[in-house]
Formats: sequence, C-alpha cells, structure tokens
Amino acid sequence: MFNVTVIDGKRIFKCIIVIAIIIILSIVLKQSRGQNSANFAVQSAVQKIDSSPFVNCMNTTIASMRYLNNLNGEESNKKTSFISSVLNSELAISNRIIAKNTDENLNNVDLSIDDKSELLDTEIPDNIVTQVVDENNIKATYTNSYESVEIKNKSGLELTEDILTPDVNLDNRKDIIIFHTHTTESYTPSEKFNYQMTGTYRTTDLNFSVARVGDDLTDLLTLKGYNVTHNTTLHDYPAYSGSYDRSYKTVSDMLNAGNSSQLIIDLHRDAVGSGTDYGPTVKINDEVVAQLMIVIGTDAGGLEHPNWKENLKFAVKLQAKANEMYPGLFRPINLSTSRYNQHLSKGAIIIEVGATANTMEQCLGSMKYLASAIDEVMKE
Repeated sequence: MFNVTVIDGKRIFKCIIVIAIIIILSIVLKQSRGQNSANFAVQSAVQKIDSSPFVNCMNTTIASMRYLNNLNGEESNKKTSFISSVLNSELAISNRIIAKNTDENLNNVDLSIDDKSELLDTEIPDNIVTQVVDENNIKATYTNSYESVEIKNKSGLELTEDILTPDVNLDNRKDIIIFHTHTTESYTPSEKFNYQMTGTYRTTDLNFSVARVGDDLTDLLTLKGYNVTHNTTLHDYPAYSGSYDRSYKTVSDMLNAGNSSQLIIDLHRDAVGSGTDYGPTVKINDEVVAQLMIVIGTDAGGLEHPNWKENLKFAVKLQAKANEMYPGLFRPINLSTSRYNQHLSKGAIIIEVGATANTMEQCLGSMKYLASAIDEVMKE
C-alpha cells in the first residue's frame, strides 16, 4: 500500500509569504537599526515562528519537511526547525552582503556633490586686502622667525638661520600627492553642508570631511597644470589609533608603485578645539575664509628623520610666498617633536585647514589662495 502526501497549496503559500517577510525585515532592520539589534529582532521572530501554527502547518502539509525538522533536532540537539535554518541562512547571507557593501562604500566614497562645479571658486581679486579675524581665534604666538615667517618651535631643537633659510627646490614640480591621515575630520555644519556627525566633529561621509577640502584643492591645482593624486583612504576609521601607521603604508605604497611626487601634503583640520569656540579665519577683501597652519615634524622624538630640515625650508618658502600674496592666511608654522611620516620626502608637510568652528564654505574658500601660493612656489 502506498503512502500519499496531500499538499495544501494555500497553506504553503501563506508560510512562504511569512518567510519572505521575515527575510526582507532582517535586511531592512540591519540597515536602519544596526546589525546586532536587527539580528536579535530577527532571531526573536524566528523563535515565534518555530512555535507558531505556521510551522505546524508546514509539518502537517509536507511530510518530508516534518522529517527534516525532526532530523535537524536530533542531530543538533537544539530547538531549530527547517524554517529557522532557512532564515538563519538568509540572515548570514544578508550579513555578508551588508558587510561587503559597507566596506565598498568606505573604500570607494563618491566625493562628488551635485553642484560641486558651482562651489569650486577660482576667482581671486586683483587688489587684495586682508585682515585676521579675532572672533573665535587664538592669539598667535611664536618663538622664531625668518623674515615674515613665524615659527612656533615645540621641538626643543635649536633653529639657526641656516636651518630656516628656504634654499630648497623640489626636483619634481609637476606631481603632487594629497592625502589625509585623519580623513574623517569635519567642521561645523552649515545650511549647504549639513550632515550627521559619526563622532565628535568627524564623519565617514567624505562629502563633509576634510577630504572634501582636499577634493577642491586637487581640482584647483589640476586646473593649474599639476598632476595631483588625491587619496581618500579612511586612515582613522574605524580605529583612530594607528592612523599614522596606516597613512604611512598608503603613501609609501604609492611611492613604491612609481609615483615620483615630492610635494606630499597631509591635509588636516586643526584639532586644538572640540566645538564652536575655535575657528580661525582671515578676511580677504569681502570674503571670510579659514586660516591655515603648516605642521612640520622633526627627529626630536627619537625617530630617524633625515628630511626634516628640507621639509621646514620648504614650509618657510611656501609660507613666505603666501604672506607676500595673502598676509594672514597662515598662522605660525608649528614645529613638533613627532615625525608625521614626513621622512618620506623633502617636500612633505601637514597643512591644517581651519578648526571645528569653521564651516566647510570657509575652508573651501581658502583653497584657491593656497593653490595659488603653491603654484608660485613650484614655479620658482
């Protein structure tokens, strides 16, 4: 005598709909609530389904499923049904998909903004009048000077006139590298550049971080005929510690791969403040833009750094030219004990653009002046 299994199509269809809904919810929940909370929600739903009439309906409707459910329970010694297995498999797959998409989004962030071409300001007036704005600023202090250039020496090293004399020229004056050790550094949100912070004045959305400033500087220098490589790798996310180790690998890999740039700019946002109390600006004619600061590392901290004097000379040269063209654009050069990966080139510098109280508009506004000063120095 043959056993005949009668399949109730309507009941199976209902069960399939429930499973599909749970799978869709698992993906949506992870995108909106975070992976851990979503996993918990889905697992709770799975448990409810396992004990619901839907499982019984599947067991009674399809005999082979009842066999699989029982077999699964015997082999694993867990209260796991066939439906649970299906849902857990889908959950794992969606985890992998979301993780893959997250990695791709972080490593391949689109820096484009719809009206970016309108935001790129290249016009510099002929008759320049500048004035440093005292509001939200800190009084500039310095220990050394060379002609118009002021240096705040925190390295403890003696600075002679020979060390400060900017008698340095780069052999390669056409190629430039711009990167960011602290790529997620961001600014005070504004109407045009309004964003949700993912940390204290930090964001992984590179349209609103210092990487956006680097994007404009890249475009401005490219318009002047330079070959600019702008690297936007997130070196300070998800971990801030070790940022300089990671940015060192990025830049050294680029140089080892054949990039012959000697001017290597690590573009930052000043971290001296943490709120809306510090945003150094300079008024150039009627435009208020962010002030800039060059940071130069040394070997005073004990790390080998044969290029620090050349880096400092280039910084003095660049700032002297900027002081001639746009007085007040730069604050005093900061000479530090740390190395900051600047041993990679004799033209390696950090440029800090504004601080937390500055807006993106102010920082983008200063880039055309910085690009012009770089252009003049590279032509000499």
